[in-house]
Amino acid sequence: MSKLLVIDDDADLQYSLGRIFDSSNLEITAVSSGEEGLRLLPALQPDLVMMDLRLTGMSGLETLRRIRQADSKLLVILMTAYGTTQTAIEAMKLGAYDYLLKPFDALRLKTTVTRAIKAARDLRQAFSSQPQAAMEEPDLGIVGRTESMQEVFKLIGQLARSDVTVLITGESGTGKELVARAIYEHSGRNRQPFVAVNCAAIPEQLLESELFGHERGAFTGATFQRIGKFEQCNHGTLFLDEIGDMTPATQTKVLRVLQSAIFERVGGNESVEADVRIIAATNKPIEQAVAARQFREELFYRLNVVRVAMPPLRERREDIPLLVDHFLKKLAREQKRPPKTLTPGVLEALRRYDWPGNVRELENVMRRAVVLSKGEALLVSDLPGEIANLDSVPRNGSSTRVTSGQDGPPPDVAAVARQFFRWAKNEPGAGIIPVVQRELVAQALLETEGNQVRAAKLLGMTRPTLRNRIRKFNLRGNPIPAVCANGL
Repeated sequence: MSKLLVIDDDADLQYSLGRIFDSSNLEITAVSSGEEGLRLLPALQPDLVMMDLRLTGMSGLETLRRIRQADSKLLVILMTAYGTTQTAIEAMKLGAYDYLLKPFDALRLKTTVTRAIKAARDLRQAFSSQPQAAMEEPDLGIVGRTESMQEVFKLIGQLARSDVTVLITGESGTGKELVARAIYEHSGRNRQPFVAVNCAAIPEQLLESELFGHERGAFTGATFQRIGKFEQCNHGTLFLDEIGDMTPATQTKVLRVLQSAIFERVGGNESVEADVRIIAATNKPIEQAVAARQFREELFYRLNVVRVAMPPLRERREDIPLLVDHFLKKLAREQKRPPKTLTPGVLEALRRYDWPGNVRELENVMRRAVVLSKGEALLVSDLPGEIANLDSVPRNGSSTRVTSGQDGPPPDVAAVARQFFRWAKNEPGAGIIPVVQRELVAQALLETEGNQVRAAKLLGMTRPTLRNRIRKFNLRGNPIPAVCANGL
């Protein structure tokens, strides 16, 4: 029987975890503090630790550091209801197996724990690592609580422990350069230069000289030797933004640097060595460019060692309130005045917009609104007309709800569906529809406190059909634990 140590001072959560894993081959021991958990480790020798980040006494991150020092093979899953960019990255840097935001659903929790237990057994056989030293957290400017952004934060923490080449993809304005800087800030090269080059902003005839430098007399106007970006950031990190716009000739030279760390300046014959970590980014479908022979296949494979895919803002609308709060505070610091507040209608209007310019567009909209607002609170009328949609959102901001004029599911249904499909891919033979049906029926019963008439109405089915589903899924007498009350 596998052993799970739970470190959390929430008695309700301890109880809920016990209910969730009641039928599992898992022995659970629960304690309320990091100090108590550390004292138990030698005698208990658990296979897995689940721990809250906010604990009474020793913090979750400090407890994680000490656990990793005591036993580098022991896997730890961190839990929190207050996820931030810094804590997610720091947790993964320190070697956490996973990082879960509360509330979480029972299905995902069981899947994560099952995988962790299996990984723990494999790691016990052959594994050796040292915990990473903590470093002061910079203000990264990356904000998000959605699952897609939490995955990005985890990757940043993992990539910080190596010099592997990274390719960041995503639409314009999604924050690719912020991610590149975050990887750099958390890496072992953070005391060396970070140089960013926008390959699309530099004329084709000058890009090669910009990257590799040139010798005196190499071309008209080259009156002196010039050092390129590769030499400028020797031992540091070079961020090549919009790599898809690079010319074939420059692609060949960049490929050679990645292969041998050697290049020549334009017009020169002397070989120059540069120890540079490359982080590249593109907003173009790079695989299509490779297929069309517009981008060198060998260079693509060299760059695409680890990929970080940035989600567009329209796919993580739940992060809009956090981003707005971040930008209002940032603007307040710049202007040296208290941050503006929002009237209720503003967030609803912002959530409805599709944001083709993504996070960058949102920041510009908030900057414009702050400048144009006449009071200490932003009104819907302070937003651009295409976002305010003043015909359906009251100008005085008095409404707390905005309707789209048509019936439809909430915007996060697609995100939930993607979660189910990701789960099904890793569970051979699993059927998505029965799982979704069971969760919907269970959630409807939870929402209506077991009232089958109201639950059937919510689900759009007859009461006899609901009864059949309850029997089919064995839900009678098996209420959903409080920990998964978020449902779908």
